[in-house]
Amino acid sequence: MAAFQPADTARAQGPVSVADLAEDLGDAVVNISTAQTVQGRRSVPMPEVPDGSPFQEFFEEFFNRQNPGEDQARRVQSLGSGFVVDGTEGIIITNNHVIEGADEITANFNDGTKLKAEIIGTDEKTDLAVLKVEPEAPLKAVSLGDSDSIRVGDWVMAIGNPFGLGGTVTVGIVSARNRDINSGPYDNFIQTDASINRGNSGGPLFDMDGNVIGINTAIISPSGGSIGIGFAIPAKTATRVIEQLREFGETRRGWLGVRIQEVTDEIAESLGMDEAMGALVAGVTDDGPAAKAKVEPGDVIVRFDGNEVETMRELPRMVAETAIGKDVEVIVLRKGEEVTISVTLERLEENEIEEASATTDDQPEDKPAEKSKVLGMMLAELDDALRKQFSIEEGVTGVVVTEVEPGTSAEEKRVIAGDVIKEVAQEPVETPADVEAQVEKLKEDGRRSALLLLANPSGDVRFVPVRIEDE
Repeated sequence: MAAFQPADTARAQGPVSVADLAEDLGDAVVNISTAQTVQGRRSVPMPEVPDGSPFQEFFEEFFNRQNPGEDQARRVQSLGSGFVVDGTEGIIITNNHVIEGADEITANFNDGTKLKAEIIGTDEKTDLAVLKVEPEAPLKAVSLGDSDSIRVGDWVMAIGNPFGLGGTVTVGIVSARNRDINSGPYDNFIQTDASINRGNSGGPLFDMDGNVIGINTAIISPSGGSIGIGFAIPAKTATRVIEQLREFGETRRGWLGVRIQEVTDEIAESLGMDEAMGALVAGVTDDGPAAKAKVEPGDVIVRFDGNEVETMRELPRMVAETAIGKDVEVIVLRKGEEVTISVTLERLEENEIEEASATTDDQPEDKPAEKSKVLGMMLAELDDALRKQFSIEEGVTGVVVTEVEPGTSAEEKRVIAGDVIKEVAQEPVETPADVEAQVEKLKEDGRRSALLLLANPSGDVRFVPVRIEDE
């Protein structure tokens, strides 16, 4: 009988411990507690009882005594996490939603110290906030690392205050990068399966060198607890925002002045592109940087400041992170040709409305409206009667859609009566005959879809690819 062989010692020990790392970093992580006074009506409805019931008089007397309709102030408290990035100045980073609306903010440290915190600046778009405390001695601080260097599968560690329990350490891996969860215009989250729960918001996500590569900010969970899908703001995104909030108390982002949409496979085919990439310019803001540089609706931005624009959602982040006043080289595809444009970025104002401007052309009043059916749409020249019928603003010009045939590609793409066709395949159209001519030309060229530039009655524009097979 063979002798028993002991199990391999290394295999029996399991993963390498992160105890030393957690012990070293724990003092730099703080629990954030906030208090807020809110006004509300404390009204509990009186139970319904039959008239004449012996309980009716009792309930009426009790509920009248409680003053159910009276406004009452009450204190609401919440908990989150944060971390120190400058121990000498007492600078703490957390999420904006952790401290939003708070009357009082307290940073609670590992050793039991509690310090009142003031807000230096916040940024709703990235959900970041910078706080400041006044320590008696320099605090333990951590550094923001290089989030671009992490890879899917790398180990990460989160420290925070889940459910108000205090300093809690969880470990997992980077599950994905560049996640868009539709929380803001600059979504670029790190996804992790390290347990992130309520109260972890604003806490750090560390790499195994002890650098902060993310700020934990959101979870997906039907139950409210961790199911292994948490999201952190990358350190690269946070670094510039934090620097600006510390220096100016606000963010100062670059502004290009365009409204963009995704380049789908259909749009790419209709434009003669080999692959779907870049950001399609649907509109250009009057007197904005792009307008001054002669960027045009229908251009596809494929490179910005030396960086390839793979998808539409990458462009807003690239622009926002670029210095105001910088001359940026933008490469666009225009009617199948690459065009290089130099754009001087301006500052994005919070109230800036980025939309395409509409040009005004006089419409003849006495000419009968020309009508025809193209691509499952009934089209007509835009005259005063149709402008009034569909409430189309004066600045909107082109060919109006009066009906859309059910079951067609146009209906599938949500083209509706009252939409106005301004261009077909990036060529301006003024009459239904112009639309027909452009569609026939596309058919001769072997194109499977026609790219329409549509304006709604208020003038907002979008590109829509409609299949030519329906014709």
